[in-house]
Amino acid sequence: MRAVVVHGAGDLRVEERPDPVAGPGEVVVAMEWGGVCGSDVSYWKNGASGTAVLRDPLVLGHEVAGRVVASGPDVTGWEPGTPVTVHPAQAADGSVLPRRLGGRTNLHSQVRYFGSAAFHPHTDGGFSELRAVRAEQLRRLPDGVSTEQGALAEPLAVAMHAVNRAGRIGTGVRGRDVLVNGAGPIGCLVVAAAKHAGAASVTAADLSASSLAVAKELGADRVLDIGSGDRLPEDCELVFEASGAPAALGGVLRATARGGTLVQVGNLPGTPVPAALGDLVTREITWVGAYRFVEEIGDALAALGDGLDVSAVVTHRFGIEQAGEALAAAAGQGSSKVLIRLSEG
Repeated sequence: MRAVVVHGAGDLRVEERPDPVAGPGEVVVAMEWGGVCGSDVSYWKNGASGTAVLRDPLVLGHEVAGRVVASGPDVTGWEPGTPVTVHPAQAADGSVLPRRLGGRTNLHSQVRYFGSAAFHPHTDGGFSELRAVRAEQLRRLPDGVSTEQGALAEPLAVAMHAVNRAGRIGTGVRGRDVLVNGAGPIGCLVVAAAKHAGAASVTAADLSASSLAVAKELGADRVLDIGSGDRLPEDCELVFEASGAPAALGGVLRATARGGTLVQVGNLPGTPVPAALGDLVTREITWVGAYRFVEEIGDALAALGDGLDVSAVVTHRFGIEQAGEALAAAAGQGSSKVLIRLSEG
């Protein structure tokens, strides 16, 4: 089978690997579509993603969907041809959550994630024609949801988790006016998730007109082109920061109303950076993080099955042999979500 493998910074290869065989507790999936994430781009460009540094070649990809090919000897219920996506996280054996975290499994201290170099040996991802997957990580696609749509369930789950974080701290989205700063793929999906959750209105802000056009297609009632001189509004009761740009934090905090809530879904750097944070204190802003997701991938699939259309977030599609072009497109200007056709269904 073919797989998309990063060997180091700037060294991406589509190479042949042995076909997997389903072992105990596993199901082999013929992967059909994969979405390129910022972490995939970072491994390719930098040989690392955050604190996870490549030590060995790594198969990229954690936003994937395909069809069941075969099951291990002790696995039942997964018939060949069943369309599925994957929950890419698996807690390491023996990793136990403290009671205070109450089921927030995304916060396990030891989690293996598809396409991640956080542990050694690394955890290969799903950018391959075939992949053996733990049966408990599979999620069946609803009727009418294609595998291409299924590859969007993981990033949509990230967006839905951010929306749920606002609800869990007592500031639900329903009936509220919402600001989303940053209209990359996750920001655009936050727009869609907020509207799906009943937001009265959603304003999206970004430096890129093309990104804002995608946000508009996904339901933004208003867009602000910061690159052309538009300014963030004032007194926003609920704000989602999806850019992950430290330079934006001062303005975003200033846009948040006194006593308002800011949900940080854009990944911030793990190194010291200058940022103007004074309004966090003087406005008594509640600033909370949103990391990956728990089981919102089920919510995402249900929403897709009920007709939520987020296909506008996809701006580029490439074949597996064009994986290098796909990552370059994802890293460049003018793209939102980039998909790779991993195999023909």
